Amino acid sequence: MRRRIVLHAVNLIALETSTEYCSLAVARGAELFERNFHAGQRHSELALPVLGELLQLAELDMASIDAVAYGAGPGSFTGLRIACGMAQGLALARDLPVTGVGTLLALAENCGADKVIACLDARMGEVYHGAYQRRGGEWLEIHAPGLYRPDAVPAAEGGGWTGCGSGFRVHGAALAQCYQDSVSRVDADAVPNAAAMLRLARVVFAAGKGVDAALAVPLYVRDKVALKASER
Repeated sequence: MRRRIVLHAVNLIALETSTEYCSLAVARGAELFERNFHAGQRHSELALPVLGELLQLAELDMASIDAVAYGAGPGSFTGLRIACGMAQGLALARDLPVTGVGTLLALAENCGADKVIACLDARMGEVYHGAYQRRGGEWLEIHAPGLYRPDAVPAAEGGGWTGCGSGFRVHGAALAQCYQDSVSRVDADAVPNAAAMLRLARVVFAAGKGVDAALAVPLYVRDKVALKASER
């Protein structure tokens, strides 16, 4: 049985590569070190060297790390595999627990609101969508992550919702029509963030709920990456 990891006294790594941006974070106890940058399609080339720089900045090495979190998805298929594979490689070498953190939940955590509709552009005329509400310091999943046409997303009850993520930038008009009476603020430039994932992962690891690295898997939601010619 893995040791119980104590909240606020743990060294963690978080890896997020689900979009064209790369976000990495290292926690040394309560101190946080992070880098967020546009990687295009160079995540696999850039992520590990930047992680090494963050570890050096934090005055840590992998022998000092207690657990690893990664962006589980939904998002780019290739990006999800990169983060999951990196987490497995780093954790297996030292028998560390891992946890996958949902990219849409991380968006909600990072946007500074208590009622959040998180929406990432999924391409092919669709969006990855999830809705979350914070109550008593914890997030409740109002709508689980799913794949929708922008004009067919689940309704949001009541007002005062914040919309965040690239779905609102790419499909703003359709989503505005769906949420004209619900969403009062939009941050269309928000992207999943590794620092937010670390905050969420701390709770998981503190409860001893990290899993073996071999069990780490992405959350794809979509089962194909391109339209057939007949579907275009």
